[in-house]
Amino acid sequence: MYIDKAEIEQLEKQKRVHLINSLGGFKSVALVGTADENKKTNLAIFSSIFHIGANPPLIGMIFRPSPPERDTMRNILETGFYTINHINENLYKQAHQTSARYDKDISEFDVTGLKPVYKNNFFAPFVSESHLQLGIDFKEKIDISINNTTIIIGEIVQIYLPENCLHEDGFIDLEKANTITCSGLDSYHKTIQLDRLSYAKPDKEITSLL
Repeated sequence: MYIDKAEIEQLEKQKRVHLINSLGGFKSVALVGTADENKKTNLAIFSSIFHIGANPPLIGMIFRPSPPERDTMRNILETGFYTINHINENLYKQAHQTSARYDKDISEFDVTGLKPVYKNNFFAPFVSESHLQLGIDFKEKIDISINNTTIIIGEIVQIYLPENCLHEDGFIDLEKANTITCSGLDSYHKTIQLDRLSYAKPDKEITSLL
């Protein structure tokens, strides 16, 4: 099957959105927790989170154009702090519900029954039910002119995870943490590890680390 640019442009809007969103493959999906200066909480699901660098430990995420108002981004720019919380198979339906457009005075924590928790004097709320939680310090905002989206970049300053998921070499076993992934806008998946391979070098054969 072949689809060219003209056919993509002629697709009904929602069908085009599903098609293009699926082409990127499996993605990270997480809940981003924020609060405004008055400590009013907000929780939103994101599948546009990506690694930027390890030193310093930077992570990015993409925001779609405004309007509508983006409460998460406004809170991040206002306070400088947010959390990224991995989603597991026990809470993906509640996580998905946070994609609904609630009024600013309604907290998605309250709507979904997920519990906000504050740790070590960090300003933004973590999701209690998440097994792997990151505290993020906002660092940079980049506006993308081609489609009016925005990249928010933050530094990982706090990490919470189960002890049995952390290997001696620093690798985190996400399956043991029950972290799930997603594809498109509304499809959630568990994973099965195939292997973990040695560092690739031109003159060395790849071996399994398992």
